[in-house]
Amino acid sequence: LFTQKFWEKFYSEEICHICTECGESFESFEVLVRHQRIHNGEKNYKCPNCGKSFGKRSNLINHQKIHTGMKPYKCHECGKSFIRSSALIRHQRIHTRVKPYKCPDCGKSFSQNSRLLFHQRSHTGGKSHTGGKHHHCSDCGKSFSLRSTLIKHQRGHTGEKPYRCNECGKSFNQSSHLHTHQKIHSGVKPYTYKPHNCPDCGKSFTNSSYLIRHRTSHTGEKLCKCTVCGKSFTQSSNLLKHQRIHTGLKPYTCPICGENFSFRSVLVRHQRIHTGNKPYNCPDCGKSFRESSTLTRHQRTHTGEKPYKCHECGKSFTRSSNLLSHQRTHMRPYTCFDCGKSFRQNAHLLKHERVHTAEKLCKQGLEPNWNVSPKPGRATYLFRT
Repeated sequence: LFTQKFWEKFYSEEICHICTECGESFESFEVLVRHQRIHNGEKNYKCPNCGKSFGKRSNLINHQKIHTGMKPYKCHECGKSFIRSSALIRHQRIHTRVKPYKCPDCGKSFSQNSRLLFHQRSHTGGKSHTGGKHHHCSDCGKSFSLRSTLIKHQRGHTGEKPYRCNECGKSFNQSSHLHTHQKIHSGVKPYTYKPHNCPDCGKSFTNSSYLIRHRTSHTGEKLCKCTVCGKSFTQSSNLLKHQRIHTGLKPYTCPICGENFSFRSVLVRHQRIHTGNKPYNCPDCGKSFRESSTLTRHQRTHTGEKPYKCHECGKSFTRSSNLLSHQRTHMRPYTCFDCGKSFRQNAHLLKHERVHTAEKLCKQGLEPNWNVSPKPGRATYLFRT
């Protein structure tokens, strides 16, 4: 089972601690024990903050920097700090413009492997070169290439927020969100440093992934296509959200009343009905609202803004519903099938139709009884002979 080199080392007694799984040899028994955890999956080092386990103590120490906010690796060009040295090396390519990842199809080079993989989708018709997203969310069906990305995504369903700010106690579901928040306490304005610039329009972004998404607005690339209706999207996440229209999938459930929703944002708005939370405050009068759109409409009472204008007569309104109601004065969409006369409101049409109904009943020797109120949307009559 073992190579000649292995036995030479063994008999020379230079190295006497050998892994029986792979044949690798070590100078001390302690190092061998740490190595064997790779094979048996043993993870003895557990994070007290979020419960994640690791096979090596060094990996745990590296991980805990996420919770503490410690960033020992600093860029000498711009001063930005990082948790890991590998992240600093990737970042420094922005300054050095080194692009080690080359596309084998067209020769274009990239500073990060993730950017190359995204670019290669333009050659493969949207399919990843790595072949697959094997990690599936049991709640909404979304798939991911990495298990770590799936775990982050699932926190959106469970509401888990393992990353806690030591200053104010606020919790977050992603470490990047905690780091952004901590800048508030350190006096640094979040989102002021935007090193990723769009070469087409000059717009800057804090994250390279945001820049990649933005650039599709210039190229018009929509690689993700719905197989049901043919609609295309620049991002797979938007395609998955769209497909819920066809599947009727509603993976987000309200824990209080059990109502289901297609989108997490709609669930969050709905839950404010139960909690009474009204996070949107009017700066003019202090009135609070559950939704930002309701606050926007309310503020028009202070500003006098009327953004919805009728193209027929030029009259303006604060709400789109009021404009639609007004436009019927020009359109008259409710038409009588008997005489062709048109009306602005359905109620006016129903009232008018009684004239024709009375004429028909009189011809039959019947008399209508108008004392009974009709049900909404249709005329109901009693007759007297």
